Amino acid sequence: MDKKIWIIVIIIIAAFAGIIGISMAQPREDRLAQIFPASEESGNLPENVEGDPNAPILIFEYADYQCEGCASMNPKLNQLVEEYDGKVAVVYRNFVQSYHANGTAAASAANAAAIQGYWREYKDLLFANQNEWYHSDAATRQQQFEKYFTTVTNGKGDLEKFRTDMNSDAVAQKIAFDRKLSEARKLSYTPLIYVGSEQVKQSEMGADFLVNMRSKINAQLEK
Repeated sequence: MDKKIWIIVIIIIAAFAGIIGISMAQPREDRLAQIFPASEESGNLPENVEGDPNAPILIFEYADYQCEGCASMNPKLNQLVEEYDGKVAVVYRNFVQSYHANGTAAASAANAAAIQGYWREYKDLLFANQNEWYHSDAATRQQQFEKYFTTVTNGKGDLEKFRTDMNSDAVAQKIAFDRKLSEARKLSYTPLIYVGSEQVKQSEMGADFLVNMRSKINAQLEK
C-alpha cells in the first residue's frame, strides 16, 4: 500500500479513536432520573410520589418499608417536600431486602392503599408503626395493615378492595417494576437517595442529612 494511503488510514483511525474517547467521557443521560408513567410493565400503576410530580427537583428514594433506616429517613424527606413547597418531590421506589420477611407484604399494602389514593398517608403510618408489625406473623400482619388502612381513610376506604389489591397481579408487577429500577442502580442497601442524577453518599446521610440535602437542592435550583 502506498505510504501516503497508510498515513491517511492511521490519521482516520486516530481520529476515530479520539471521537470514541470523547463520547465515552461524556456523561450519559440518567434515564432513571425521571418519573415513569404507568405502563403494562408496572401493572398500570403510577410511581408513588410525595409532593408535586412536576416539581423542578426530584428526589429518588430506593427503600424498603421494613428498613429501619428508611423509617427514620421518611419524616426528614417529608420535611424537605414541605419546606420547598412545590419545588421538591420525592419519588419512592421499593427495593425489598431478602432478609425482611414482611417487606413484600408491606409494599403490597402501601401500593394497595395507593390505588385508592392514600399512599402518602399510608406509608407515613406504616413507617411510624414499623416496630409494631416488624416481627408479626402473616395473620397478625394482615390485621395490622388493614387497621392502618381503616385509620388513614377514616373508615371511608374500600377494605375489601384493599385486601384484593394487596394480592393482585398489578401490585406484584408494580413491586417487581420498582425492583428492576433499583437493580439498575446496582443497589446493595437501603435507603439509597438521589437528588436528580446525583447520588447522596452514605457519609452525607447522618446527623447533617438535612443540611447536606438543602445544599444539593439549592445548588440545583440555582442552575
